[in-house]
Amino acid sequence: MNLLPLVLYAAAGIAYAIHFVRRDVMVGRTATTLLLLAVLTHTFVIGMQTMEAGHVPFANPSRAVSTFVWLLTLSYLYLELTTDERAIGVFILPIIIGLQMIPVLSPGVENRVPVLDSPWFWVHVSSLLFAYASFGLAGVLGITYVLQFKEIKKKHLGYFYTRLPSLQILDRMNARATTIGWVFLTLGLIVGVVWTLEARTLSPDNINLQAMSLDDPKIFFAALTWVVYAFAMFSRRTMGWNGRRAAWLSAVGFVILLLNLVGVSYLVKPASHTFSMIHDDASVPARR
Repeated sequence: MNLLPLVLYAAAGIAYAIHFVRRDVMVGRTATTLLLLAVLTHTFVIGMQTMEAGHVPFANPSRAVSTFVWLLTLSYLYLELTTDERAIGVFILPIIIGLQMIPVLSPGVENRVPVLDSPWFWVHVSSLLFAYASFGLAGVLGITYVLQFKEIKKKHLGYFYTRLPSLQILDRMNARATTIGWVFLTLGLIVGVVWTLEARTLSPDNINLQAMSLDDPKIFFAALTWVVYAFAMFSRRTMGWNGRRAAWLSAVGFVILLLNLVGVSYLVKPASHTFSMIHDDASVPARR
């Protein structure tokens, strides 16, 4: 089911690339239409997976990546539709397409695990994924800022200068996306602690819950992401680190985020955060 959204994302990516080169209004509108169709199709897929699993498909790593792609696309579309600026699309669509290939090639299975049947858990994961989507947008905005800045610094006002928004607009968008992402990441981490403490009380023998600490790679990288973006906000307000420095911090934070979302999940195999791969008879009873 994930293949159709991928095909539509790829078609939209091609249209955004053509629009970036030609600056053709009709091609730009076609790109937006294809992306809207892709995200609507993706919404239907996630809805079907939700009905199949009995909850929003977050627990399986591949489906979590798919949900992240969906949220990142929605975040970008909100930016585009509120600013009428399509130039960023050519930079963000390759990320969307590349990540969406993961659930296509490795769809995984969303097992129903009772220990996850808690509203705290779903608020925790939803907040983190929304934060990651905001940071993804900020990272792309940071990269485009650096490209624009380098072109202006060389006093060669050419390809990017005529196509990308101004440095002031890019910096303002970056600051807004970073702030929103940090707020939701903070909420997600706090709720995650609350859920873990509650679940440990109700299911003291669950080895996944016992393994949750800063030694766990996913928790460590999530905390590191929080520190990076907290510093980005602090330095912007107190040290005057806006513009290029803020853009680089956003890009670095996004790389750390991708390492956590993809690298740790598929290469490291953390001791915790593997609930979709087990059946725990001692888990928390399902809530109704």
